[in-house]
Amino acid sequence: MVTATETTAALARPDDPEAGRVWDLLAAVTDPEIPVLTIADLGVLRGVEADGDEWVVTITPTYSGCPAMHAIEDDIRGRLAESGIAARVETVYDPPWTTDWLSAAGRAKLRAYGIAPPAEASSSKRSLLGLDPVVACPQCDSRNTAKLSEFGSTACKALYLCRSCQQPFDYFKCL
Repeated sequence: MVTATETTAALARPDDPEAGRVWDLLAAVTDPEIPVLTIADLGVLRGVEADGDEWVVTITPTYSGCPAMHAIEDDIRGRLAESGIAARVETVYDPPWTTDWLSAAGRAKLRAYGIAPPAEASSSKRSLLGLDPVVACPQCDSRNTAKLSEFGSTACKALYLCRSCQQPFDYFKCL
């Protein structure tokens, strides 16, 4: 289970063979809003633990109002049911999800999909000063970009324009 004392790092696959098998099944569940990302890539999958004859799957939403969480919960239950595994899903909000939990593979998948991944921590300081982060275009890698709207195709993304290649793109906001 996830505790409030855990760091912001993404959790690793459990060492226990049975828990690892359940984790592997769930690590392939994709995000319904960004289907190239898995819930493991996002860091939404926080833990699996045996509880008698069932497994408890712990997830943390990317934000409290994320509409994809119900679909993710259903996909988790369905994936495990297909394998004959009884499970319940528990959502935890502490510690809160952060873009720091997004894996390196997840960041690369976002860029390849045409979505700029969240800015690095050093860029986050800019937002504390009310400045937009410097965001590289996922098509041409130019940093000559501008925010067009605080909201992109979903609430967790902003809409940017690359001034070099003239392509609009989503930026996965840093949280």
